[in-house]
Amino acid sequence: MKNNEELRNWLDAFGLSHPLVIAGPCSAETEKQVLKIAHQLKDTDATVLRAGIWKPRTRPGNFEGVGALGLKWLQKAKEETGMFIATEVANAVHVDLALQHDVDVLWIGARSTVSPFIVQEIAEALRGTDKIILVKNPVNPDLSLWLGAVERLYTADIKNLGVIHRGFSTYEKTRYRNIPEWQLAVDLQNRFPDLPLILDPSHIAGRRDIIFDLCQTALDLNYDGLMVETHHNPDEAWSDAKQQITPERLRQIMKDLRIRKVMDDEAEFQNELNKLRTQIDVIDHQLIETLGKRMKVADGIGTLKKTKNVAVLQNKRWNEILGKMILEGEQNNLSEEFVLRLFKAIHQESIAHQERILNHR
Repeated sequence: MKNNEELRNWLDAFGLSHPLVIAGPCSAETEKQVLKIAHQLKDTDATVLRAGIWKPRTRPGNFEGVGALGLKWLQKAKEETGMFIATEVANAVHVDLALQHDVDVLWIGARSTVSPFIVQEIAEALRGTDKIILVKNPVNPDLSLWLGAVERLYTADIKNLGVIHRGFSTYEKTRYRNIPEWQLAVDLQNRFPDLPLILDPSHIAGRRDIIFDLCQTALDLNYDGLMVETHHNPDEAWSDAKQQITPERLRQIMKDLRIRKVMDDEAEFQNELNKLRTQIDVIDHQLIETLGKRMKVADGIGTLKKTKNVAVLQNKRWNEILGKMILEGEQNNLSEEFVLRLFKAIHQESIAHQERILNHR
């Protein structure tokens, strides 16, 4: 897929003075619920009403959506409020029903993006459409798979394309439901700057208290919009209750967010500088997390050494690590001096961790 300014035209067509905001409940539950939320969102910066109609749940038995009936509710909300409407589609049947009900924005979910077969089926069903089609990142951090899904749609003569960053699954326990892996989205943004990028902070967070921070990071990284799960009574939501916020909270978040506008050369410089600094902040956070994981492994080694009464310092192993890291550092444009200083500090911290374990009685 080539860079193409047409990819951004649909975003400009909204004529907004702020980033695009897509908001609404995780799931359409009842007609009354959809209409109530829609009317409350009308007084916020939200331009597009979203609601899940078909909900692919991890395990059967949970609420899996009301199905096609919910499309009529979305259509009614559109008629009453004038908002655009959006929902997720996972196969050709979903696409056909969504188009019949004049859904303006269709998105492909993370579970569907992982399958080229599913994406191709959807692309064929959408061929030539002028609807806006958004592709969520796959559940695993694979940039090629994400871009491949976009390319299949682009090849089907679908011009109004964009992507949604909703985070990536992990077995590890973190503060997020899905780890953001910001650098992967930044890499996509750098390679295809004309492809609109929207953040889904709800699925990254998994909890409502860090929604604002995620939205601010996205804006600092020049994302084009936000998709925020919003419910008039989040605690009573039928799905993903913990990550949904109220329309009132969304309104306040949009007031508090710092949206940087390019006004002149100086402002452009500051905007780019803030973008780069935010990238550094994200990477620094990842570095600290990675170092913490490394020390946990060192603790495990210390515990194992203690059971066999083995010395902490293993010079042969240390020299092997140092040699490999110097070579890898050169390949990444890092000086030998810097790599030596860095890994000597890491090695010293590992030794300290292991000595505490060996000497603990």
